[in-house]
Amino acid sequence: MTPRRVLVLRALGLGDLLAGIPALRALRRAHPEAEIVLAAPAPLAAVAEASGAVDRLLPASAPGRAVPAALDWTGPPPDLAVDLHGNGPLSHRLLAALRPARLLAFAHPDTPRIAGPEWHAEEHERERWCRLLSWYGLDADPADLRLDRPPAASWAPGAVVLHPGAGSPARCWPADRFAAVAAALRARGHRVVVTGGPGEDGLVAAVADRAGLPGDDRFGGGPPFPRLSALVAGARAVISGDTGLAHLAAAHATPSVTLFGPTPPSRWGPPAHRRHQVLWHPGPPGDPHARRPDPALLRITADDVLAAFDRLPAPAGTTGRAAAPGVPGVPGASVTTGTP
Repeated sequence: MTPRRVLVLRALGLGDLLAGIPALRALRRAHPEAEIVLAAPAPLAAVAEASGAVDRLLPASAPGRAVPAALDWTGPPPDLAVDLHGNGPLSHRLLAALRPARLLAFAHPDTPRIAGPEWHAEEHERERWCRLLSWYGLDADPADLRLDRPPAASWAPGAVVLHPGAGSPARCWPADRFAAVAAALRARGHRVVVTGGPGEDGLVAAVADRAGLPGDDRFGGGPPFPRLSALVAGARAVISGDTGLAHLAAAHATPSVTLFGPTPPSRWGPPAHRRHQVLWHPGPPGDPHARRPDPALLRITADDVLAAFDRLPAPAGTTGRAAAPGVPGVPGASVTTGTP
């Protein structure tokens, strides 16, 4: 049966949705005539639209990374339901309760009727969901993550964007170190802007005040996605922790420096390319939900970040140092570089 209504569950954050775009596009290619409905937080509607793979967003969310208690699905059961949220059983049962004609999901011993592939905990997020769909016979490409350049112009073209926030304190590099990086880049002649999500105005102010940034280079409160996307697409580089803005930089092929810890870049890192510099100290995985910055993250210094920035390719039409593939990283830090 050719599905007419496809329901996809991914009720997570910005970075999660961006990492899921390759899988969503695989569903769109497989079912070009179907209505694809994405169950995700309402603020991500513009992101879903930008993917080109979703027809409608069904608002769904829960605290943290939990499974929503219910879905406000109306009308007949979906012809196809796809669990891109987790490995079950809660997410499986949430979708199964809608009685879809078919459910695609990873196997789990508590939902034995679902004959999906095995879950691999250490797998990269983009690879994970593409492998799920490939197991079911769909053509899925983990590299299919690029977004079109936004129609709106950036309000800070060529700026270096610093994003000090993250989804948990464990992934937040200290504000004073972001400020040191911002001040050093300004001293070199770069425009530096600081962004923050909802509830991060104090963090944005702390970084900007210490770095001496003017008021028009501070963007807290979670700018609407079209403005944020335009800012990142037109940036000289994005410097952030392991959070949604790093994924947005990858989606726009904007140079980036991403600071990892406690989760390794092998699970959430950008594509291997010299425009994406990754800083990470290998070691036992930490707690991504801890209330303090991860010790591995704290081993990264402001000098490490500035050296990684120097390895980014120079903007088109300019001269400058570009990183040679495979160059060893900053002393004491593990730097993953890739080839064009």
